[in-house]
Amino acid sequence: MVTTLDQVFREEWGRVLAALIGFLGDFDLAEEAVQDAFAIAADRWASDGVPGNPRAWLMTTARNRATDRIRRDRVLTAKLGLLARDRAEVPMNTTKFPDERLELIFTCCHPALAIEAQVALTLRTLGGLTTDEIARAFLVPERAMAQRLVRAKRKIKAAAIPFRVPPVHLIRERLDAVLAVVYLIYNEGYGGRDELAAEAIWLGRALSELLPDDSEIHGLLALMLLHDSRREARFCDGELVLLGDQDRSRWNTIQIAQGSAELDRALALGGRGPYVLQAAIASLHAEMPCDWAQIAALYGELSCLTGSPVVELNRAIAIAETEGPEAGLRIVDGLGLDDFRYLHSTRAELLRRLGRADEARDAYRRARQLTDDGAERRFLDRRLTELAGRTGSA
Repeated sequence: MVTTLDQVFREEWGRVLAALIGFLGDFDLAEEAVQDAFAIAADRWASDGVPGNPRAWLMTTARNRATDRIRRDRVLTAKLGLLARDRAEVPMNTTKFPDERLELIFTCCHPALAIEAQVALTLRTLGGLTTDEIARAFLVPERAMAQRLVRAKRKIKAAAIPFRVPPVHLIRERLDAVLAVVYLIYNEGYGGRDELAAEAIWLGRALSELLPDDSEIHGLLALMLLHDSRREARFCDGELVLLGDQDRSRWNTIQIAQGSAELDRALALGGRGPYVLQAAIASLHAEMPCDWAQIAALYGELSCLTGSPVVELNRAIAIAETEGPEAGLRIVDGLGLDDFRYLHSTRAELLRRLGRADEARDAYRRARQLTDDGAERRFLDRRLTELAGRTGSA
């Protein structure tokens, strides 16, 4: 397979940027230098071909660009002296660089930053998402997200937040945010960016090695592995396939076994937190037949723990499997999630099962209005086509 610059960007952005931030201690300078390195690569690799070690090439080029920028800025002469000293003391390794992504995520998730800023900054630096992509994920204007990112970087610089994994006694105050960010990175990747999902799983494994007795870390890792095991079966010829219709022979049995082992470890540690409960639910989805009553009970426990209407929506789906679509619909209709597309697609499915075709069509159309995802829109279009010509009761 021919390696493309786009592939290299997806695979290496987070690693190269994390290493350069650790080297320079400056987010903006590091990001500018890495962007320059990729721009140079786009020009040179088109004629010279992709080098044998793209990461080493990018890292060397980015460090050189950063050095050039520092030299050109007389205000930063002192920093240039430090950089020269560091380069003399730490020889450049052109074949392998230390992986500093773990340090980067703890830096981004410092409690001095608002949680939204923590998530946004991590998605920008580790995930390589554009400001526009992050803004869409947060449902805010791009300009507002750009300002949020700038403020977060300035705060890290002004507060002299160190680029390192904090001491054990300080980890706990950041861990909840770190886990939330890792899961958001995974979810962004699960929507189609495989490299982000792999990044999140790597971070989960690294965290489990750092804190082997934390049940929620093992729960999150189990959850990501169990979900990821179904990646290849989620689409067929580019079309979305619902869980119940998936070809289970395409599920990754190695990841299922790994996820189950992580869940067992979390439960052995007495875990009953949100990630452990979600992992337990994901594990039940991998079984045949599916124990919907147990899934509904676990969602009930998770709902009490989180108070999330999205969790209640998932409980409604499980209730519909055990008590019928009318019971599930009663829960769905009591949720205040009018701008959440999955509420409308779930409601449409339950109405379809009840034979209320007209109402189901309206709900499918509303769900379609709320999504930009091509595969989801095509799935909803298929459902609408199936309902065409049917009559239902209002």
